[in-house]
Amino acid sequence: MSIIGVPVGRWRRLFILSFVLIAFSSSCAKKEEAKKPKPPVPVLAVKVIQKDVPMLLRAIGNVEAYSTVSVRSIVAGEVTSVNFREGQDVKRGTLLFTIDPRPIQAELKRAESILAKDLVEAENAEVDSARYVDLYKKGMVSKQQHDQASTTGKSLRETVETDKAAIDSIKVQLGYTKIYSPIEGRTGVLNVNRGNIVKANDLPMVVINQIRPVYVTFSVPEKSLTDIQQLMSKGRLKVEARINGDTGPAAVGYLSFIDNGVDVGTNTIKLKATFDNADRRLWPGRFVDVLMMLSVRSGATVAPNSAILTGQKGQYVFVMKPDNTVESRPVVIGVTQDDMTLIEQGLKPGETVVTDGQVRLVPGAKVEIKQSL
Repeated sequence: MSIIGVPVGRWRRLFILSFVLIAFSSSCAKKEEAKKPKPPVPVLAVKVIQKDVPMLLRAIGNVEAYSTVSVRSIVAGEVTSVNFREGQDVKRGTLLFTIDPRPIQAELKRAESILAKDLVEAENAEVDSARYVDLYKKGMVSKQQHDQASTTGKSLRETVETDKAAIDSIKVQLGYTKIYSPIEGRTGVLNVNRGNIVKANDLPMVVINQIRPVYVTFSVPEKSLTDIQQLMSKGRLKVEARINGDTGPAAVGYLSFIDNGVDVGTNTIKLKATFDNADRRLWPGRFVDVLMMLSVRSGATVAPNSAILTGQKGQYVFVMKPDNTVESRPVVIGVTQDDMTLIEQGLKPGETVVTDGQVRLVPGAKVEIKQSL
C-alpha cells in the first residue's frame, strides 16, 4: 500500500524522523536559553548604620481618675435644690444639693426644749442637794435622805449632758442637709432631681471624677522591674502616653507607683504614671499607648524594618555582596523604634541589605539597585 506513490512504511519513518528532529531542536534551544545570563533583579537597598538607640518599653495603658467620689446623702429627706449641671466642673466646697432641713430643725427645737427643762430640774436638784447636806449635818434628816438627794442631783446633771450631746448630734445632721463637693473635679450623670426623696446612705446622687491630674495604669514584663527600680532611685522616670489616632504631641507624665507584687498568672507588674492633664486629653476609661525610655544603647547596629524577613528558621535578611549578588543571612533582632530595628547579631555597619524586591530573590541571585520600583 502506498500514499501518493510513497510506501506507507517510508511515510512512517519520515514522520518519526521529523518528530526526533523537532524534539532535538527544542532541546538545543532550551540549552541555549539556559546558557544566556538572567537579567539582574531590580531592588532597593540601603547600608546598615550605627546610631544611639533608646531602649523603650511599650505598653497599653488605661486612664484612671486621680480620685473618684460617689456623693451620697447622710440624712433622709426631700431634695430641695440641685446646684450644678451634669458634666459641670466643680471646685472643692461647691454646694451640690440641699436636703429639706425643716424636719431636723424641728427635732433640734424639741431637743433644746428638753435641755431647758432638764437644766431647770438639775438646778433645783442642786439646791435640794445642798440643803440636804446642811440638814444632815444638823441631824435633821437621815443619811438615806441625804444620799437620795445627792444621787438625784448627779442623775439630772448627767441627763443635761446627754441632752447637750443629742443637740450636738442633731446639729451635725442639720449640717448634712447641705451637700458640698469634697474634691475638685467633673460631675457625671445626675441620679436625683429636685423633689426626689432620698434615703440615708442610699445610691449615689452623683459621681465626681478628678481629671486633673490623672493616672495612667499599665503593666510591664517582670524582667523590666529591676531596670525601672534602678532608674526611679536616681530620679523621676518620664512616661509618655498617646491616644490612638491623636496627631498631637504625646502627653508627658512621671512614674508614681509600682505595685507590691508580680502577677504570677501573667508574669507582669502593674505600674501607674501621673499626668498633669492640663489640656484634658486623657479621659478616664480611655486606652492609650504608653512609652517609657529605660536606657540608651550607644553605637547600636540598626537596619530598616523593611529589610527584616521572617522564615521557618526565624528572621533573616538579603545582604548584597561586592559582585552584586545576594546571600540570605539569619539575624537576631532587638527593639524596634519607628522604622528601624536594632540588630543584635548577623550584620555589621556598612553592609548593604535589600529593603524591597526580596520576593524575587534567591541566594546567589544577581541584583541591580534602582531608585524606585
